[in-house]
Amino acid sequence: MISTEIQGIKLNLHTLNSLFSPNNIDLGTLSMISCVNVSKDDFILDLGCGYGIVGIYFAKIIGDKNVVMSDIDPKAIEISKKNIIENGVPNIKIIESDEFSNIDDTNFTMILSNPPYHSDFKLPKHFIEKGFNRLKINGRMYMVTKRKDWYKNKFISIFGGVTIKEINGYYIFIAEKRKNEYNKTR
Repeated sequence: MISTEIQGIKLNLHTLNSLFSPNNIDLGTLSMISCVNVSKDDFILDLGCGYGIVGIYFAKIIGDKNVVMSDIDPKAIEISKKNIIENGVPNIKIIESDEFSNIDDTNFTMILSNPPYHSDFKLPKHFIEKGFNRLKINGRMYMVTKRKDWYKNKFISIFGGVTIKEINGYYIFIAEKRKNEYNKTR
């Protein structure tokens, strides 16, 4: 169990050794969270939610009906369900999904992800490409990684631009879906 407080919000999170960062909240995830400003009108997808830190944190700010969490790992889904109850946000929608395969929503204002970033870029490539189509106009995708160049180029090729912030040795990519000629062809 991880007990933590992020920007005044207390969280208690069950974890498993098989899930990412089971002993403490990942510094990359915390760095990404520090870059995100939300409003009560946001509709957020925590893509690759693990034990649910990102989705649960933002649900406590904007309301649990405005958050969807997904992961391919059934154990992550099981622990996330336990954590949403533990943290008083039971209306978060949790979906077991391989990337976007079981996610029907297409009107997210934000997609937040800390994907596995190994030598194979297949997973983040699909996250970025398919995420673009799941965002509303002016919706933003946030992604945190340790690598810069490949992600920068991919975001630019799909979104037409990207803002990059370096925090604690991590790169936080922020890309906005804009209504313009470039996006009309996507």
